[in-house]
Amino acid sequence: MRGVYPPLEEVLGLDQWRRTLIHEADELRSERNQVSRDIGNAKAKPSDKTVNEMRRIGDRIKKIEVDLGSVRSQLSELLLTIPNLPMTDVPPGTDERSNVVLRTFGEPDEASDAVEAHWDLGRRLGVIDMESGARMSGSRWYVLSGKGASLQRALCNWMLDVHVNEHGYTEIAPPMMVRRETMIGSGNLPKFSDNLYHDEEDDLWLIPTAEVALNALHSGQIIPSGSLPMRYVAHTACFRREKAAAGRDTRGIKRVHQFEKVEMFRYTEPGQSTLALEEMVAEATTICERLGLVYRVLELCAGELGFQSSKTYDIEVWAAGSREWLEVSSLSNCTDFQTRRNGTRYRPQPNGRAALPHTLNGSGLALPRVIIAVLENNLNSDGTVSVPEVLHPYTAFERLS
Repeated sequence: MRGVYPPLEEVLGLDQWRRTLIHEADELRSERNQVSRDIGNAKAKPSDKTVNEMRRIGDRIKKIEVDLGSVRSQLSELLLTIPNLPMTDVPPGTDERSNVVLRTFGEPDEASDAVEAHWDLGRRLGVIDMESGARMSGSRWYVLSGKGASLQRALCNWMLDVHVNEHGYTEIAPPMMVRRETMIGSGNLPKFSDNLYHDEEDDLWLIPTAEVALNALHSGQIIPSGSLPMRYVAHTACFRREKAAAGRDTRGIKRVHQFEKVEMFRYTEPGQSTLALEEMVAEATTICERLGLVYRVLELCAGELGFQSSKTYDIEVWAAGSREWLEVSSLSNCTDFQTRRNGTRYRPQPNGRAALPHTLNGSGLALPRVIIAVLENNLNSDGTVSVPEVLHPYTAFERLS
């Protein structure tokens, strides 16, 4: 369905070899233990033949353990390259042309060309400074200045308050650099190593999204019975090299190396994850509606799913100046793909056997594309930009001028 063809035959072959080696090692250990018991019962010195045979068995076991370590390493490397399985109701298709628009809120004015694009509007208002960002760090870096910086802070604080106070999430302030194992557990390594920023000396990785850190909150743990669902939300900077997007969306701040995002994350029982994903879509679209944005909800086809996702909805907002739809949230049900990789389990019953919970993630919402939409969709005839009313208590100003 994804258009991906993992090396399944090689995986199955290595797994069979692993099982064979384990079986042989177990048989040899059993034989060695039996001979040891026989010697102990006989209370006599073993013959040279027996000693040599035991030495041969010991050497063979050591060789098997070395071979087994190699096989397990090869098998693990291959398994980490296999993506999650799409749900059966995910639309077929291999590219964005097969994504399905489920609904649209509001009517985009696609005919108007009178609205300034944010790269001109932001410069004129003195809130977006691409030139300074480029001098500091190179292309695809930017500076928000004055009321632009205040607007970003207001958006993040307001979104956090909505998710915590109305949607029942617990706010987390996680590290923005994580260990390799954390990246593997989330599904970002080894698949996306070329698109991540990495400190080689300490082997720490800058997070591309808070999902990576939130997914590791309970890694290697058993969540007690009755604790699910768990809902977490975090505001972090996100860092992406964007190597795969070279040449795309280079104007303005649509696709940059560092940006702010409010991320929602849930742990649920397997039977509840489908409903939880729909709830998260409603929570993200609530943010869009209160900001007065025109948006649409898309269901991604199998070929467009993220590596760790089993089902994904994208939310796109209309930007009147850029005259295009901009993705501000991608909400995914990852089923037990991530918890299997990082060893997170839960107890369905107090004394029951531990099982794998499902994880879900989604932006609630991602900046700076929300800033683009706010600027381009609220331009007044006098050249000022109106700030959405819900943000007034957070900005202390009602217009950008």
